[in-house]
Amino acid sequence: MKQATLVAALALCAASTATLAQSYPSRPIRFIVPFAAGSAPDHIARTFGEHMQKSLGQTIVIDNRPGAQGIVGASEALRSTPDGYTVFGGSNTTIAANPSLFKKLPYDPQRDFTPVASFIHSALMLVVSPGFPAKNLREFIAHAKARPGQLSAGYASAGMQVALAELRTLGGVTVLEVPYKGVPQAVTDILAGQIHFTFADYAVAFSQTKAGKVRGLAVTSPKRSPLAPDVPAMSEELPGFDVSVWNGLFVRSGTPREIVGRLNDAVQKAVTSPDVVAKLALAGQEPMRMKPDEFRAFIAKEIAKWAAQIKRAGIQPE
Repeated sequence: MKQATLVAALALCAASTATLAQSYPSRPIRFIVPFAAGSAPDHIARTFGEHMQKSLGQTIVIDNRPGAQGIVGASEALRSTPDGYTVFGGSNTTIAANPSLFKKLPYDPQRDFTPVASFIHSALMLVVSPGFPAKNLREFIAHAKARPGQLSAGYASAGMQVALAELRTLGGVTVLEVPYKGVPQAVTDILAGQIHFTFADYAVAFSQTKAGKVRGLAVTSPKRSPLAPDVPAMSEELPGFDVSVWNGLFVRSGTPREIVGRLNDAVQKAVTSPDVVAKLALAGQEPMRMKPDEFRAFIAKEIAKWAAQIKRAGIQPE
């Protein structure tokens, strides 16, 4: 009798989950972005969110929660109910690098979050003000090496922090590192003369360089970007320099598989949309297609990769 009751209860639970998934979503979805408005993660969330809400038939509300290299936003997502009505824009910073950058992280990326789908992969761009003395990457390295500790650089993500460490390790360049809540603020301070340079997300740097507000000296990808073929890769002067970044969608662990699948379907439609692809290209970002299981395997490799990069760069966990 007890076994029959248990079987019946499990069947009822499965039926309830299926019904929930079929009716999902029945109200607006909150999309937590752990970085500031105007940043690359914000641009990605708004680009995908706009298309996804058409597929899902519900409004997606962007909720920017910047601070502590994405920890503030990730912690907010951790407090959400695992029902698919709060989603989280995770990245190489919050998911892959932070476990090695902080001694006590208030969340476990692999335990606490379920990967839904990947969004994009991209690189960073070394940018300076138009009036900066060095006109190219080689001159920049020479200028910085001749002034150890005198140049200041802003950073707002793990990618930017590791890029600065790679510059120190591979180029022998020591600078004053200044933390920011978001890339746009760092770029604004470059224009105001408060700091000398930064490694900015493409979404910010690409438009600013095209407008002539800043000068792009190099990209952090192993090769030059086809979107900016005149801008050299850092590896051309510093062999082995490679800081590639990515972004994707996550939900709280425990979210029904059917809802994860529904969200993944919406992302897959967006990532193949010509309109979305065009918007990403304008920001120097390339779409990256992965389903949940593929994305989970990718993340495991990325956590190991960033741990190795951070160790090699000599960055001590905070």
